[in-house]
Amino acid sequence: MPETTATPTVGHDELAALKFVAVDGGLAGPVKVSCSGLAGRLDASSQTASRRLQRLDEAGLLDREIVSDGQWIEITDAGESALRGEYADYRRIFEDDATLTLEGTVTSGMGEGRHYISLPGYMEQFRERLDYEPFAGTLNVELTEESVRARAGMASLDAVSIDGWEDEERTFGPATCYAATIVAGDDSFDTAHIIVPDRTHHDETQLEVIAPAKLRDELGLADGDTITVRVEEV
Repeated sequence: MPETTATPTVGHDELAALKFVAVDGGLAGPVKVSCSGLAGRLDASSQTASRRLQRLDEAGLLDREIVSDGQWIEITDAGESALRGEYADYRRIFEDDATLTLEGTVTSGMGEGRHYISLPGYMEQFRERLDYEPFAGTLNVELTEESVRARAGMASLDAVSIDGWEDEERTFGPATCYAATIVAGDDSFDTAHIIVPDRTHHDETQLEVIAPAKLRDELGLADGDTITVRVEEV
């Protein structure tokens, strides 16, 4: 088997360092950071500040170039997603309206959704936990670049868990469902869920949406149409 390297642990201490880099402009481009200056803001030693930056670098949350009098640091897309997740947590603390708005365009999927949604091990849980039987298929949404970054905030929202299960032939993985309203122009459909399987061929740029009706027909959607997905607390 190939040798693997463990991913370094990134916790609240590292995210605090990442936040200060972002405050200094690290989301817009490279900024110069000295470990001694960062240490003062973190109330830590220069060695501790340096280790936190190294962990963030190894975890892929920032890129850095070490020079004689400091480091040039730029926050990566993964780092921005981590910060947006923190931001979403604070929104839940201080704001009554815990919703997340995502924008994207309708696309055609690979047809797998129709098969998996209809499987009895999932359908029984949908009826019980979502209070409806989904249409046999998913609405696929290609997110805008900004919404790809913003979707990290979904992790802080309450959601409905769908358990994994197995039959005589294979094992099927679990999934998470986030309550959502789909808005297309002046029309909307408010009984829908974003479904995020633990195992999926889709990357972070795409959403799969289920509902008790065929959303393309209900909202008159075609490939390329722009929609808004409002993700809400359960």
